[in-house]
Amino acid sequence: MKIAQVAPPWIAIPPKSYGTTEYVVYHLVEELVALGHEVTLFAPADAHTSAKQVSFIPKSLITEGVPWQATLKAYYHLHKSLEYIAEHDFDIVHTHLASSSDMYIFPLTALMSMPHVMTLHGYFPFDRTIDNWTGDADGYFMEWAQHVPLVATSESARKQVAQLTPQAHFAGVVHHGIHIDKCEISAQPVGDYFIWQGRFTYETGAHLAIEAARRARQPLILAGIKESHNRDAMDYYRHLVEPYINGQDIRYIGPAMYRNNIELLRQARALLAPLQWEEPFGVEMIKAMAMGCPVISFAAGAATEIVDHGRTGFLAHDAEEMAHYMNYISNIDRQHVHAHAERYFSAHGMAEKYLAIYRNIIASPGHGGGVTTPASTQPLVSAATSDMLSA
Repeated sequence: MKIAQVAPPWIAIPPKSYGTTEYVVYHLVEELVALGHEVTLFAPADAHTSAKQVSFIPKSLITEGVPWQATLKAYYHLHKSLEYIAEHDFDIVHTHLASSSDMYIFPLTALMSMPHVMTLHGYFPFDRTIDNWTGDADGYFMEWAQHVPLVATSESARKQVAQLTPQAHFAGVVHHGIHIDKCEISAQPVGDYFIWQGRFTYETGAHLAIEAARRARQPLILAGIKESHNRDAMDYYRHLVEPYINGQDIRYIGPAMYRNNIELLRQARALLAPLQWEEPFGVEMIKAMAMGCPVISFAAGAATEIVDHGRTGFLAHDAEEMAHYMNYISNIDRQHVHAHAERYFSAHGMAEKYLAIYRNIIASPGHGGGVTTPASTQPLVSAATSDMLSA
């Protein structure tokens, strides 16, 4: 099958530290290639992939220092990618909706005659800014969105979107997956600590992880990203997180790079995920479980579909209950945690589910009208020159 994967342009593929969507896109593309499919990845030139790569911008936008609100280059990447696709032969086009600028995909693909599908990685409304301003533009985009088949990353996310945007059309639900077979685990944790990972925002609950660790009298490592461009996030960090960091029982180590992240999870007693929102999925949870590291999460969003309570971790409802479960984490069999992740959250399983959705969409009658494209869609980077530019 000839598959076009259009990645968001903000974070490199694979990401060096944090980048959930990009991490999943990387594992999906690599697995589709391993299964023998002809995959073309449309991404900035600093991506590293086994697929053919086509790029129209030299670097991922965050690497270039482009702020999230500046969407012109993001639009250029999407527009040029879809122009190129329209002029070439693909069996299916797979796009990804993770941030506000990805909403441009709806009008750009609504009339595309080629079979296409979009994975919904984030949540509506997308017409919002980092300082919590929210607009009403999502409603306007539903004019096109109803013609684009969506894939939800969890049943929780599908139900949430169906309530907010009943016009949305879902082609299926596919949990994220990673290459778990490459993960080495330890039967027992090497370290004596618990770990929290993510961006320092109220929704990700670092302050509640701290509260739970202090209640349980257990050491906690915070491996997170400070969003210096986000005033609300920095206020949250300064008032609810930073005062409790003492370098002993509560330690902040900064954002963990990929290899360090793997080691931190392999050695941790458990990952704490006291989420304060209905997260569509939790990639950090399945990364932890792949390492045999149990997860203690609040019972919100997709966590109830990821964590098998009492067997791969625990589902709590507040910091006090989380602290209680922290004292019983040694009852969890880390080999079973790894096996559970391998069974339900592997890249192979994810790819097979997407292939089934691709085939259903290809076989369905009608894919909208044609698209008109300008004559010139010459990419900045093709497969032959991508590595040279990203070096």
